[in-house]
Amino acid sequence: MKNILITGGAGFLGSHLCDRLVKTNNNIICLDNFLTSSEENIKKLKSYDNFKFIEHDITVPLDLKVDQIYNLACPASPIHYQNNPVKTIKTCVYGTINLLDLAIKNKSQILQASTSEVYGDPEISPQHESYLGKVNPIGVRSCYDEGKRCAETLFFDYHRQYKLPIKVVRIFNTYGPKMALNDGRVISNLIIQALKNEDLTIFGNGEQTRSFCYVDDLIEVIIRMMNSDPSIKGPLNIGNPKEFRIIDLAKLILKITNSNSQINFIDLPSDDPKQRKPDIQKVKKTLNWEPETSLEDGLVKTINYFKKII
Repeated sequence: MKNILITGGAGFLGSHLCDRLVKTNNNIICLDNFLTSSEENIKKLKSYDNFKFIEHDITVPLDLKVDQIYNLACPASPIHYQNNPVKTIKTCVYGTINLLDLAIKNKSQILQASTSEVYGDPEISPQHESYLGKVNPIGVRSCYDEGKRCAETLFFDYHRQYKLPIKVVRIFNTYGPKMALNDGRVISNLIIQALKNEDLTIFGNGEQTRSFCYVDDLIEVIIRMMNSDPSIKGPLNIGNPKEFRIIDLAKLILKITNSNSQINFIDLPSDDPKQRKPDIQKVKKTLNWEPETSLEDGLVKTINYFKKII
């Protein structure tokens, strides 16, 4: 049995990862400080003998015996990471250093959940792993964008200097059950507004694009990456390459929910990227993975989840 540490384990992605791994023959250690996550996400997991929860902030050093570390600890939505930008960048930098040091002590493998935000407001589409990005280092999003870029730097420097086995994945927009009601992400925002028959808020003219990956597909590839050959370090883009305009997403949600909501256009936020579309050729070839869930099927599951909790 392996001791598997999942930081940010009570968050949206982290709790789904715990759900999957607790059903394996391993000990799962879920670590979270509930800054932006919810204890409700892991409530059912506490009945498993091989599941343990630790309330902890990764900016504080920790000492555990672990064989694998999944680092998913960081506020991921603009509302949350901009609410306390200094805390966000500390989590990305100090927290990452603490986990890398823990990995060295245990001689364990460690995976970093990076983000498409390392590409900033891209000048090319789709974005491939060799693209260096266009990021504003002093903007309101930079605490997250640059924080995640620095975390990737730390991973590769620890690998080069200490021969630490690392894995880095760059996650593109992901959605599904367990998204927080107040996370400010476009899919959860639009679904909640539609279910409440409130105006759907769209930033800009709705022509900006995103690529949405259903959470089950994403968790599958994260696990594959962790257990892949040590020579596969990444970074690897993981996400759905099918691109959708935000206005089309809003119309699809209105159709599925049969809502009477109207669409309301407001000013675009600062440094908001106009395009998000991953080039996933590398992960398809390396891990034999590509997303299987269509946007409509994933939205139906997500909408049913929000119907139960609203």
